[in-house]
Amino acid sequence: MKPRVCVVLKRSSWRKWVEEEHDVRIARLLEAGDETVRRMRPGHDDHTATVEEVRHALADLGAETTWSERPHGFHVEGRCDLVITVGGDGTLLAASHGIGSGTPLLGINSSPVHSVGFFCAAKKGGARTAVAAALEGTLPRVELTRMRVELNGAVLHDRILNEALFCHASPAATSRYILKVVDERAARERVLSSEEQKSSGMWVGPAAGSTAAQKSAGGKVLPLSSRKLQFVVREPYQGSGHELAMTLGLIEEGHALHIKSKMRQARLFLDGDHIEHEVTIGDVVGMRRSEEPLTVLGLSRNGDARPSTGSTRRSSKGTRRGA
Repeated sequence: MKPRVCVVLKRSSWRKWVEEEHDVRIARLLEAGDETVRRMRPGHDDHTATVEEVRHALADLGAETTWSERPHGFHVEGRCDLVITVGGDGTLLAASHGIGSGTPLLGINSSPVHSVGFFCAAKKGGARTAVAAALEGTLPRVELTRMRVELNGAVLHDRILNEALFCHASPAATSRYILKVVDERAARERVLSSEEQKSSGMWVGPAAGSTAAQKSAGGKVLPLSSRKLQFVVREPYQGSGHELAMTLGLIEEGHALHIKSKMRQARLFLDGDHIEHEVTIGDVVGMRRSEEPLTVLGLSRNGDARPSTGSTRRSSKGTRRGA
């Protein structure tokens, strides 16, 4: 039986803004050679060349292939032996929401000069080697913990890979909420710690996001193999004579983090800015480890990318690394 591969492609900025939207301002900046758009065409050319490289590799290897150019709308349907993303960490992150725990994911960084791709096991020029190894089952793999996010007990998302941001609807306003860590293993939930806080909001996420926004806000870098979640409060308000105790912490298995909003207009952002939910006063946001890990190929358990095809070492989309 031929291997069935689902390929998810990013749409380059050039493709979206120049070819599809015909953005007048972008066109003027390009004509003027403005520094803000200088990388747009070279990045597009690299991406296009990498897509063709992947296309030829899959044809040579005899794979049965389906293609998608909508990472945020991608979902595995039917039999799929391997998902390949061609883009950067942002493309991989978006596509991961449509992938269950039983399907391996291979990321290929299509423009390594202009894009970052820690989770991408291969880059432009090395796609065939990585794809062949993935289909042969010889690439190292790691199961990444994902996070379940609920609002008032209803599941919003069960496959958050990087982080959730909870904050006021306005970035200039103070976030007010009550933070609780609860043990859910008993017959009745037991509150382990609780604190009322004012801050600029908070980051919560699994290990995969711990060297991005979490680290920038003062969090710790977790090993990729960690099954814990981490919360990091952004710019906590430490009132006179009242020092906050719950500004940084880990959520163990069997525990959950509850955030009760004291704001009429709050927001919850999941894995970036594409998934947004409104939260109001009295609402409770719950976060815990998901039962759906993500299998990523080409990474070791300590976060090193291992295939000879190479990969870059940071991420512009909230991905990581190091142990």
